[in-house]
Amino acid sequence: MYTVAIVGRPNVGKSTLFNRLIGQRKAIVDDVSGVTRDRQYGECEWNGKHFHVIDTGGYVANGEEVFEKEIRQQVEIALKEATVIVFVTDVLAGVMGLDEEFANLLHKTTKPVLCAVNKVDNSKRHTDALEFYSMGFDQYFFISSLSGGGTGDLLDAVTSYMNDQEEKLETELPKIAIVGQPNAGKSSLLNALVGQERNIVSEVAGTTRDSIHTHYNLYGKEFILIDTAGLRKKSTEKDDLEFYSTIRAVKALEEADVCMLMVDSVKGFTAQDVNIFSLATRKGKGIIILMNKWDMIEKETMTSKRQEEYIKDKIKPFVDVPIVFISVTEKQRIHKAIEETLAVFERRKQKISTSKLNDIMLKEIQRFPPPFYRGNSVSIKFVSQLPVVVPSFAFYANHPEEIKEAYSNFLENKLRSYYNFHGVPIRIFFRKK
Repeated sequence: MYTVAIVGRPNVGKSTLFNRLIGQRKAIVDDVSGVTRDRQYGECEWNGKHFHVIDTGGYVANGEEVFEKEIRQQVEIALKEATVIVFVTDVLAGVMGLDEEFANLLHKTTKPVLCAVNKVDNSKRHTDALEFYSMGFDQYFFISSLSGGGTGDLLDAVTSYMNDQEEKLETELPKIAIVGQPNAGKSSLLNALVGQERNIVSEVAGTTRDSIHTHYNLYGKEFILIDTAGLRKKSTEKDDLEFYSTIRAVKALEEADVCMLMVDSVKGFTAQDVNIFSLATRKGKGIIILMNKWDMIEKETMTSKRQEEYIKDKIKPFVDVPIVFISVTEKQRIHKAIEETLAVFERRKQKISTSKLNDIMLKEIQRFPPPFYRGNSVSIKFVSQLPVVVPSFAFYANHPEEIKEAYSNFLENKLRSYYNFHGVPIRIFFRKK
């Protein structure tokens, strides 16, 4: 997916513009400069084109304070990541020294830069905004991020740099993200699959800073393989680059259809692995767990069956997940892992006809109906699969709000018993009939 970076000096209204573009109040907005210290990621859709938006901290060219240096680094990394750059300035303050320093930095990039002069909400300010032409950019937009004035023209220009055909090519192929903690063997798996040193592999955890997309087309199988930076606990994110890597990993996970969760068998299935698993399932991604470095485990003390039981106890209630024990260095079962991952992708796409769904599920509901509500029976009369990417099912009832989680789990288990959703999260909804 394409990425747009919103950049500029502190307190020009970048976060307000970010919130308007993504349609929700995600970034903290305050009149105190420097409130946004970390980049915020969101998603925007305009005229049928979807793209990521990054809201960066205010750029201070030669700031000596620690957090100013961090913001500067954040901005510079965001510029490398971006497809299009929106440079926000403030008409009320006029062209300031920091604006000019930032402009000099942006003139060095080959990427398209759109200069958005913010807070232009009357004719006088429109005249005042002409001052910003002195900075020498090709495209200017006079906007009010607070009211939304001028943002449509800005978005038209932003999306003009986004190629529909490129997006279509990528989305047609299965997207598989390799996720996991640092040093679990993600890059080594990618290298083993493609047969070349595609990534730098090192004993030092965190070598992979960026998520890397590789087009795999071997042995009759074709998909996009995404190798991500290791997902760390927040408490261990000591530098800005590590924070950025985590954001990239989360973004790659959002793009994926299926996630291969790489686990270091020597360290065991830890709480952080559970967190990554939960994140993937909350986002409705297909998932497979790969226990890497299994060749280094003493089988007398830990068998694959015992390890599988331990993992399923940790990831309850969603335990209908493939677990494959592999060794990337020894190339043990890595092609089985790919075959199972692609099978998960196919299972995630399956659509069940409404007639078959009702024939099976209504019989199960008759055998075991929902509990009574205030002395009245709760009846479910119809069920259908919703037309969305994540397998989702709507059950229409007379009192949908009174159906509890336990009964929802019962229905999910019945669906899984009749249809193969191995490795695929299911969503259940209750609606008024």
